[in-house]
Amino acid sequence: MSHNQTVALLMRQASPVWLCTYCKRFRSVYVMGETSLHVTFHGVRGSTPCHGPNTVKYGGNTSCVSISSRGNRTLLLDLGTGLRYFGLDYAQQHDEPLNAVALVTHLHWDHIQGLPFFGPILQDGARLELYGPRQDDGQSFLSAVSQAFRQPTFPVGLHDLRGKFEFHDVMDSDFTIDDYRIRSRSVPHIGPTVGYRIELGDVSVAYISDHQQPTDGTFAVPDGVRELAQDVDLLIHDSQYTDEEFTVKGHWGHCTPTFAVDIGTACGARRIALYHHDPDRTDKELDAVCMSRPNGPGVCVAREGTTITLS
Repeated sequence: MSHNQTVALLMRQASPVWLCTYCKRFRSVYVMGETSLHVTFHGVRGSTPCHGPNTVKYGGNTSCVSISSRGNRTLLLDLGTGLRYFGLDYAQQHDEPLNAVALVTHLHWDHIQGLPFFGPILQDGARLELYGPRQDDGQSFLSAVSQAFRQPTFPVGLHDLRGKFEFHDVMDSDFTIDDYRIRSRSVPHIGPTVGYRIELGDVSVAYISDHQQPTDGTFAVPDGVRELAQDVDLLIHDSQYTDEEFTVKGHWGHCTPTFAVDIGTACGARRIALYHHDPDRTDKELDAVCMSRPNGPGVCVAREGTTITLS
């Protein structure tokens, strides 16, 4: 079965309406109704960008996903290097200044490094509202991000940019943004890390980009993870390491595709997008993961430029 045939099979199995389009960035989306969510992957890698002939198909940018819906601001899930490409497309399609919201899981480089290269925030009148975890030492999300982008490691500070930022601390929080209902919960990783659940009407997406799998061979769903993923329409989940790699890198804060599918199955997720691919994972190897599709609900391998529409 070809890759596209596999996707088509998953689409036929999907409920509610679940469409996956391999578009060039996010120019092609399906408009399906007032409560449709358009989920687009702009960066699907973990750890570091990886560009070259072996990563052309799935892409080499780090974590960034956008969620759009009619009448609401765009939500950005993480701000890795994929954010730059979202910004390039946004600038081509919008004349008005940016007004968006970012939900950041944690402050490792692969989740924030696109921010100072995000073109739309360089415009007068642009606005970006950011949510992310307070640090263990009590440092605010704003303070931690500001320290990452300043001399001597970066030539300008965030507040030297022309757009305006507004920062909010979250951990185990429930809040609303426009018509979205948002839930953030702590997720096992290295350092303060959260995942997010986004609901609009009866449609839901859970985003768990980094998740430490137990290293003792046991399986359990942390309470926070279950609160995010229970009965969700689409679960976007870490799947960085193969089983063999996990035996060596088990304490590095990530998990295997099998563990990701087990989490989704245990939580009753309807669809799973395997995400946060290792930078050494080639297109051919990701094709093999896609073709194997571990037992469980409909599974796809996240691919840069892919839009999933839920309605």
